[in-house]
Parts: sequence; structure tokens; C-alpha cells
Amino acid sequence: MTHYFIVPGLGNSGPEHWQTWFEKSGDNFTRIQQQEWDAPTCRDWVDTINIAIGGYDLSSVILIGHSLGCSTIAHWALQTGKIIKGAMLVAPSDIEAPVYNFPATGFTPVPLSPIPFKTIVVASDDDPWVSTARATYFAGCWGSELINIGKAGHINAASGYGAWPEGLTILKTLG
Repeated sequence: MTHYFIVPGLGNSGPEHWQTWFEKSGDNFTRIQQQEWDAPTCRDWVDTINIAIGGYDLSSVILIGHSLGCSTIAHWALQTGKIIKGAMLVAPSDIEAPVYNFPATGFTPVPLSPIPFKTIVVASDDDPWVSTARATYFAGCWGSELINIGKAGHINAASGYGAWPEGLTILKTLG
């Protein structure tokens, strides 16, 4: 059985966000609850992933990141060296871009080493938090499959991504 762990970005994912819809689907989805959602430190968020998946067979774990959650998963993978079933990285924020002025500590530089398990980056052509070029670059560095879904904003509730059946279909390709 696959266990899906949701890794939201800054501020968590609200009630209409696709991550919340995934969580409510009942198919072994668990949201990783961070202690600090609005001014996080990378070390704390990485540690929280370790704690959340600690009792599971790692070969059954898939992480589902959005925005800053994607960078968190990349940091986690490279710091721990743990191998899981896979990860879906949706709208990875470019935390090195000048527009990114949120209080997030320790997330830069963005890890650019290959992630040692199967990953899919889902990106948009008009995401205000990451250019198409940078999302493509991240996917290439991480060894991820890249799926560009066109003009989809930040692929969040504000962009119209609540119930997102296409996202679930992409996710299921990981296993």
C-alpha cells in the first residue's frame, strides 16, 4: 500500500487547495503539520518530514509538495539520502528570485543535485513564483520528469486548482 504525505508551502494549504482535496480523498493521504507555517526554517521542516514518515516502510512513501514544500523535499532528500517511492513537486517556488521576500530561513540555495528517487515536477507557464525556465532547470537538476500544464498560475486555489483530478492522475503514475 502506498502512503501519501502532503508537504504544503508557506501558510499551509487552505480548505479549497488541491492538497486539501487530495487529503480528503481518503486514499492514505496525510498532511505533514509544520510547527511554523509563516516564518519557517528549513531544518525544522526537514525534521518534521523525517518524524512524519519515520514509522513507515520508505518504499511505500510518496511525498507531495507544493511551492516551498518542493524545496523542502529537495533539501530533505539531499540531506538524509533516504530513498522513498517518489515525490510530486508542484509549482516549486524560486526562493532565490528577488520577488520571493517571505521570511523563510535556510532554504537557499535551492538544492541542485539529483534527487535519488523518482520525481515529477508539475509547472505552469505563468507562475508568479517561478519562471518556466527556472522550473525546467530545477527539474533537470533534480532528474525529475517535467510536466508543464500551461497557464495555471501558481497551481493553487487562487488559480482555480481545488479538486484537481488531473493532478491525482499525475500522482498515481508514481505508484
